[in-house]
Amino acid sequence: MISNDQSNVRLIIDIAQQTLTLYRQQTKIRCYTISTAKNGIGSQQDSGCTPLGKHAIAQKIGVDQPINSVFVGRVPTGEIYDPSLADKYPDRDWILSRILWLRGLETGINKGSNDQGGCDTYERYIYIHGTPDSEPMGMPYSHGCIRMRNQDIIELFTQVIEGTPVSIVAA
Repeated sequence: MISNDQSNVRLIIDIAQQTLTLYRQQTKIRCYTISTAKNGIGSQQDSGCTPLGKHAIAQKIGVDQPINSVFVGRVPTGEIYDPSLADKYPDRDWILSRILWLRGLETGINKGSNDQGGCDTYERYIYIHGTPDSEPMGMPYSHGCIRMRNQDIIELFTQVIEGTPVSIVAA
């Protein structure tokens, strides 16, 4: 059940367990199986890694779009994902149904840059988003984002607001 009080919600993404847990107050509401980066943990630009640390939902994108809606550049294309579309565009990194665009909150860790260059989660376009149901969950397989089942991201989308805290932890 969705609460009207979304200000006491927070998300914990556990890379070791490949889970995203939704908390309201201090109570665990729901735990989802996810997929983080196949390249592992990291925050540098072009690393293909999932960044650690404190984040917040910067933007919610895709409200009222149909399930399996395809997004390119955070804009719905009007396409609905299916296997024939996947065959037509085999190299696309499918971003489906909803997008929760993350913003890093820790300068030099996941915001701005550090001595190795850019490390900004927002500028790296790191999202929590839907993916084809044929994609594996529970194992690192993404290009840096946090992938979820389409039904799960739609459910989660309704329970968070822009500004919801998101912690990404290694274990």
